[in-house]
Amino acid sequence: MAPRILLARHGQTEWSLSGKHTGRTDIPLLEEGRRGAKLLGERLQHAPWAGLPGVEVRTSPLARAKETCELAGFGARARDWDALLEWDYGAYEGMTPAEIKAIRPDWLIWRDGVPEGETLAGIAARADAVVEWARSADRDVLVFAHGHILRTLGARWLGLEVSFAARIRLEPTSLSVLGWAYGEPAIERWNDTGHLG
Repeated sequence: MAPRILLARHGQTEWSLSGKHTGRTDIPLLEEGRRGAKLLGERLQHAPWAGLPGVEVRTSPLARAKETCELAGFGARARDWDALLEWDYGAYEGMTPAEIKAIRPDWLIWRDGVPEGETLAGIAARADAVVEWARSADRDVLVFAHGHILRTLGARWLGLEVSFAARIRLEPTSLSVLGWAYGEPAIERWNDTGHLG
């Protein structure tokens, strides 16, 4: 079986709720985020996932991703990995898109990047390392991370430029699966929040 990568975005935080760019600031989960993480874990215990036996688990070292991983029931199996950190937003850390557009009206992060932060090439290189690791053995992998790095992973899994990530949004505590179709990389499931219903 060709390996797949399951993507779990962390639960809701105060900043994700308000739309603030949350890169390396270590914001805790809200109660809603903790509840969502538990619901995601319950979902992954049932068919077709059956607890994901044999899956290799990695998490961003930031608290919001690690706590989501733990509450979902995968903390004991997970290893921290800096490659899964969220984008370093530099000067735009903690700002909403509206606040940034007041300064730069035509700004698009997926095209223009951020001042004093991580470059588009930098986040692409980190995503490529995760893709290479995920494809390195005959087992599925599960990662707990953040919206922009996971969207970048989606683009890079498909062999596309980082700019494609602008077209694939992710909600907090969503589940996505990157796999294969006819031998080519494919999105099997994206931004699935059915467990939060």
